Amino acid sequence: MRLAILTIAVALIAAGAPAVAQRVSPAIAAAVADPARPDTDKERDAARKPAEVVAFAGVRPGMVVGELGPGRGYYTRILAKAVGPNGKVYAILTTAQAARPGVLDAMNALAASYPNVKLVTVDYGTMMLPEKADLFWTTENYHDFHNGPTADIAAFNKAVFNNLKPGGIFYVEDHSAAPGAGLAAASQFHRMDEAIAKSELTAAGFRLDAEGDLLRNPADNKAASNSESGHFVSDRFMLRMKRP
Repeated sequence: MRLAILTIAVALIAAGAPAVAQRVSPAIAAAVADPARPDTDKERDAARKPAEVVAFAGVRPGMVVGELGPGRGYYTRILAKAVGPNGKVYAILTTAQAARPGVLDAMNALAASYPNVKLVTVDYGTMMLPEKADLFWTTENYHDFHNGPTADIAAFNKAVFNNLKPGGIFYVEDHSAAPGAGLAAASQFHRMDEAIAKSELTAAGFRLDAEGDLLRNPADNKAASNSESGHFVSDRFMLRMKRP
């Protein structure tokens, strides 16, 4: 009888337990340890915790990943190594991003060193990748998708949804705004109201698969613009959103 009660109690605890980061696989560990990564990238690892973040998102060898807003390729390089030669990373730029001086040259140079990285230029609302992805990825960019005269977050999220395979994941990580800050924080502080992000993503058809607290920083009062350098490290939320 006691054993039965104990078994039920353990099951209930497990059912209510928060999601935790997946174990860092050898493929992910090797991707982060890759000596080809620039020193400027490695210097940011302490704040960004890339091995644990990539593991939480569920990246595995052989995956097709769509990376939104790759920037200077910090995660592009890691993702390319983590998915391996049988996987693929689509580094996705908007037409406006690609028109900025030096952007295409920098990304083409990166892709030349990583054969499984493919650069694509799209308009977010009508985006169509050459193939369906297993995972879409965006870090510290979701708030920016609300900014600009052509921003249409509903069309953007639906386009991501439609470019994912059933069961695919949209990993969203961003600087946290103060609760209730609303969308004004996206342009004013370059932060995202987490509750609004969840609402927008579920409206597009996603369901919340897991949340992570790896990048939380209770000391951040969220009253200023975000920053990843110097003395200030922002509080960041992590969402794993799933296409049913």
